[in-house]
Amino acid sequence: MSKVIYQHRINNEGLPSSEGRIFVNPKTARITDLSGVRLLRCAVDTVRQLYRGKIKPAVLELFEVSGMVSLGNYAFHAGRIGRDSGYQFRLQNADLGIILLIKNFNVKETDHGPHLKIEVSPHTIENYTPEHLQTLLDSLAALVLDDFTQNQCAIHIALDVQGWTPPADTVARMQCRSKRVRDISGINSFDFAATASVYGNGETYMFGSAGGVQLAIYDKTKQARATDKLDFWRSLWSQAYIDFDTPMYDPEQSVWRIELRFHHSVVQQFAEGSINLDTGEFIGTRSFAEFAPHLDGLWRYGFDSFKLLEQKGVYDAAWSLFAADPHVQTGVDSLIDETEYKRYYKTASGFSGKNVELFMGNMISLLAREKVGAKKAFQSLQEWECWPVIKEHFENKGLNEKDVYNWIRDKLTERTVRWGVAV
Repeated sequence: MSKVIYQHRINNEGLPSSEGRIFVNPKTARITDLSGVRLLRCAVDTVRQLYRGKIKPAVLELFEVSGMVSLGNYAFHAGRIGRDSGYQFRLQNADLGIILLIKNFNVKETDHGPHLKIEVSPHTIENYTPEHLQTLLDSLAALVLDDFTQNQCAIHIALDVQGWTPPADTVARMQCRSKRVRDISGINSFDFAATASVYGNGETYMFGSAGGVQLAIYDKTKQARATDKLDFWRSLWSQAYIDFDTPMYDPEQSVWRIELRFHHSVVQQFAEGSINLDTGEFIGTRSFAEFAPHLDGLWRYGFDSFKLLEQKGVYDAAWSLFAADPHVQTGVDSLIDETEYKRYYKTASGFSGKNVELFMGNMISLLAREKVGAKKAFQSLQEWECWPVIKEHFENKGLNEKDVYNWIRDKLTERTVRWGVAV
């Protein structure tokens, strides 16, 4: 991608200021006044902590009959879940704000493996420091797994703003890796691997894939009302003040959310590639608590991945503001100034790619046997930790992601027509 520059900032006296709300396009001298834009809150919206270990037999017995069960000192509702989640069982406690996804579909229940993912709701994240939240999650993992180890986390960071709405041509002006667009069928359909999507009359925009870095821009007031969470969010928005007596939040105006979602494989790449500038050591984090001081760095990276432009080579004024001013509220000191953030990519160099080709051939046979369609197969492949090296192998052959999907589709059709699904 070409180099993109931020707009200059000045104050009301026309002097350069890092806190000024008047933005000047350095190429055209166009002035944009954003003094009416209010940044209500920037914080972690979702945490998904993954664990490896061996499932305790007593835990699997909880799912012999669906309903209320006890685990440790907590009550959960137990049930089975669909294969799309990657896990077989679920324990949910909405009051605690915790969902435990248990038993990886791709690993035997008797084997040590990635058998647990714990999803944490916004209200629970709000009520705990990262350290105390991690203690809670690790204690739950100890109830489910023997010899558990932290296996990285996925994180969503959200900025809630008033006094700004996304421009109608957001998709055309957004610079990112892909511009394929499709509609979202409903206001709650936010978690699929679309590359660029628009819902309704500009009510929701999504860019990127769920298996990497994803940007969502949507009317949070409308979404919160649809999910009966508006009172909760209003209580948080009302905590922001312009000055001692003037609240930022206006209940008569919609709140728009800019949300960056980082898959656990991306967080792992940052853990392996980011360096402490004082020690020269990689940060090497595996848990949410360890990574919490680095969330400002993650936020800035997101605005390098998704660039809303005013014109070629120049950030939109609001995007200049959103990238620079918010600091992610975690309750811990940020390490952004002490860290060089970089993703580490494992590459396919050093071997011929035969391993990838053997895997893909065997995968086609298994998918045909299980009658899995190309669309679902490709989505699962993108969410797998090894997707980057598979993608690179195909790129080295001059093929893009669409070509990979077409290859899977054609091979599945050929496999089914020529040999059927029997093995």
